[in-house]
Amino acid sequence: MRSSDQVVLVTGGFVADGSGREPYRADVVVRSGRIAAVVAPGAAGDTTDAEVVDCTGRLVLPGFVDVHSHADGAVFAPDVQFALLRQGVTTVVAGQDGVSYAPGDGAYATEYFGGLLGRHPHYRGGGVGALLAGYDGRVPVRVASLVPHGTVRAEVLGRADRAPTPAELAAMADLVATGLAEGACGLSSGLDYVPGRFAGTEELAALCRPVAAAGRLYVTHMRGGYEDNAAAGVAEVREICLASGVRGHISHYHGPGAALVALLDEARAAGADLTFDAYPYRAGCTLLSMPVLPPDLLDRPVPDILAVLGDDGVRARLLASPVSRDWARRTTVAHAGTGEYAWAEGLTLTAAADRHGGDVQAFVLDLLIGSRLEATVVMHLPPGRSVDELALLVRDERHTVGSDGVYVGTHPHPRGWGSFARVLARHVRDRGDLTWGQAAVHLAARPAQRFGLATVGRIAPGRHADLVVLDPDRLDDPADYATPRTPARGIDDVLVAGVGVLAGGALTGAFPGGGLRAGAS
Repeated sequence: MRSSDQVVLVTGGFVADGSGREPYRADVVVRSGRIAAVVAPGAAGDTTDAEVVDCTGRLVLPGFVDVHSHADGAVFAPDVQFALLRQGVTTVVAGQDGVSYAPGDGAYATEYFGGLLGRHPHYRGGGVGALLAGYDGRVPVRVASLVPHGTVRAEVLGRADRAPTPAELAAMADLVATGLAEGACGLSSGLDYVPGRFAGTEELAALCRPVAAAGRLYVTHMRGGYEDNAAAGVAEVREICLASGVRGHISHYHGPGAALVALLDEARAAGADLTFDAYPYRAGCTLLSMPVLPPDLLDRPVPDILAVLGDDGVRARLLASPVSRDWARRTTVAHAGTGEYAWAEGLTLTAAADRHGGDVQAFVLDLLIGSRLEATVVMHLPPGRSVDELALLVRDERHTVGSDGVYVGTHPHPRGWGSFARVLARHVRDRGDLTWGQAAVHLAARPAQRFGLATVGRIAPGRHADLVVLDPDRLDDPADYATPRTPARGIDDVLVAGVGVLAGGALTGAFPGGGLRAGAS
């Protein structure tokens, strides 16, 4: 294993460089962690002392950028690193859905979003700059981050369900501007989560003005649940973009494909610059509290919510409004916390309730209390939509891939282990929805450009030597809902900063990654 200051010769492969050009035979020369040259085979000159990576019969692509990841704290774990690298992911964008550890001391994210993010092993406060610095030399991949609106709001207003005063709005804008100055690639919002759901469009537009001034991106989990409600969500994003001048990006965009594309076209015609990410699955994953507890119970700290849920009158009210039986049959427990309900992970709510005593709503409330609201679920949508629907999104010029990967719990959604491999195997190799040259754009070059990560995303002189070597014939995503933690196949060699982090399908133990700051050269 060589260090990043060595010369590396990546030879024998077909290069899809992220420009849109289709794969061509070339050698890639790496010096001091950066791409020095892309040359015709055998034309690299004297490489006597170079480390040689033989890619004969394989494709060489720029490292993939996962633009929607919840690996903020989990990325330090070897099994998560393995899951990412076996898909070719060399950069993750954290700080999603309006909730992450920074700014502040991380307590809010740990308490409210613990079921999605887990506990951060190193961050103890400071801000985006401190958070990004905490990855340096500790991980094999790069971690970029957004400023999370919900965390910013919680720092200033707590969980209050009201509009900010002018002074509070100014304080929030200062936190956003500071995060951008420290390297954040934009602002995220989660408008179905607390406290983001309490923010109005005017507040969001005001906080997007410093984002627009910095040339960064507004990234949003839209209000209202997507699918048949997507039109209202896109309309709000469009309004925020037009009012602030910011460029927008919609997270985990899903619903009827043709309708979703039409909404983006309408927004573009109105002057809004929007892109989106999508993952190739028909199920979602979120906190169990979000779809089952009313908003008036969520505007307070978790210990207070638990106390309210223990009140006989409140419990009776919630038991009188049970969850849908069909929804319970289609919803699986992903994470049940560390307490007495760990046995429920992997079971549907219906099956778990039968084991618990029979009443689904009673089990749901007990699970929320027992997990201290950390419980997460995988929710399957009703059948009926084909892969052709997703293909409409995959082919769109505004498309990027975001796994929405959650790595907490024994039975998480498989998207964190298979999204990129599934797109490549199904939509590139098998269906031809994208060519290999286009795939390098959708999975690497476009997200890097859109999120202001100018040093990654392309195989070109001066860029970081983050390279993925894949065998198209072996690509596979065996992770499924029964065995979600199964790593992808077909990508055995990955370099970050010219250092092998995955070799022969195994982690090397090298940590050339770290915080990736937007605007850095």
